[in-house]
Amino acid sequence: MQTHFSEAARTKPHILEADRILRTCVHCGFCNATCPTYQLLGDERDGPRGRIYLMKELLESDDGDEQITQETQLHLDRCLSCRSCETTCPSGVEYHKLLDIGRAEVDRRVGRRPSERAMRLGLRTALVEPGRFKALLALGQTFRPLAPHDLRDKIPARVPHRQRRPDPARHTRQMLILEGCVQPGLAPNTNDAAARVLDRLGIGIRSAREAGCCGAIDFHLNAQQAGRERMRANIDAWWPLIENGGESGEAGVEAIVQTASGCGAFVKEYGEMLADDPEYAVKAKRVSELARDLVEILREEDLEALGANHPSARLAFHCPCTLQHAQKLGGAVESVLTRLGFSLAPVQDAHLCCGSAGTYSITQPTLAKRLRDNKMDSLEAQSPDTIVTANIGCQSHLNGAGRTPVRHWIELVDELLATAETDQSAIPPRQASAAV
Repeated sequence: MQTHFSEAARTKPHILEADRILRTCVHCGFCNATCPTYQLLGDERDGPRGRIYLMKELLESDDGDEQITQETQLHLDRCLSCRSCETTCPSGVEYHKLLDIGRAEVDRRVGRRPSERAMRLGLRTALVEPGRFKALLALGQTFRPLAPHDLRDKIPARVPHRQRRPDPARHTRQMLILEGCVQPGLAPNTNDAAARVLDRLGIGIRSAREAGCCGAIDFHLNAQQAGRERMRANIDAWWPLIENGGESGEAGVEAIVQTASGCGAFVKEYGEMLADDPEYAVKAKRVSELARDLVEILREEDLEALGANHPSARLAFHCPCTLQHAQKLGGAVESVLTRLGFSLAPVQDAHLCCGSAGTYSITQPTLAKRLRDNKMDSLEAQSPDTIVTANIGCQSHLNGAGRTPVRHWIELVDELLATAETDQSAIPPRQASAAV
């Protein structure tokens, strides 16, 4: 794609980055075939190719150009940032980076209505601090029957209690875990289950109390500097454990594990997003190198040695966009579940987004609900017992439909292994020796 930026514009780093990305696009349109919003709306401006043209026009124009309107902002807002187009693109267009640039520029020029600014600030305030979110969630559960229908769908009637997490100190192998911001409130047992499964594999899981939200919520609501500050705060919290194992003085942790694929995708980009920060560039690069989705750890371990019973439950797996398109780990969870004996139902259009997309289900509720219902239809087509996923946002959004229960896949693995241990302990000692 040809671009026409002025020499003055080319002195700006974000224009140089946009120019690089735009020039890789050959406007073939393959991206539209896998774009969820284009599939729903059929409008070229609501597909990646059309949005690329809108952003090109925006970035090439002068600040006072009246053609840059709130309509451009609307079409960029409707994008889920699911990156399905990047998986499809034969030219390797880094669409999500261009979208971040385009959204920041159109917001700078057009601004936001007071109601939109208030909602976005409210989301950033409510979601990113785990303690605050838990308190607001408890309040919401109390008054759930009185809440508007769209909000009621997002408030779970019940949150499971946290369960035991093993002491990591008994293992030589040590890993950090990102606790997250909303997951401790909505699904507190997810990380506990991950810790128990990894404990069975001889891996101790630690967390840094000072670490918080990964920064994705701020960043994707166009508070990019606030997002970067959260990145730096997390790096500061993790660095002693990376460098020398913290107070133990032993070797540093071998990985930073994420059980929410959205957080994992974002942490893996810390190094790139802080590459120009002289104080944090090296540390951020190291953090990104250590970042691992939970499935990346388990698929390398000897799962068969755990002696899991053959499970009877039939599952349908929803692969989050951040796992398959951002982290390129499509099929990884399915492979682990199959190795453990689970039966997986096929899912049609598994590449399409469920409509959660961070805060998208709140900022674009109508489109998000249509995408959710379509996704649930696909997931339920083969009548699975349970639907599993790998991201708390998807889990919460899909559960809002009130249909087949949706859980994190690691919880079912944990329950399966716990059952196997219980059965083994019930065998009389003499029989157990013979079995071994």
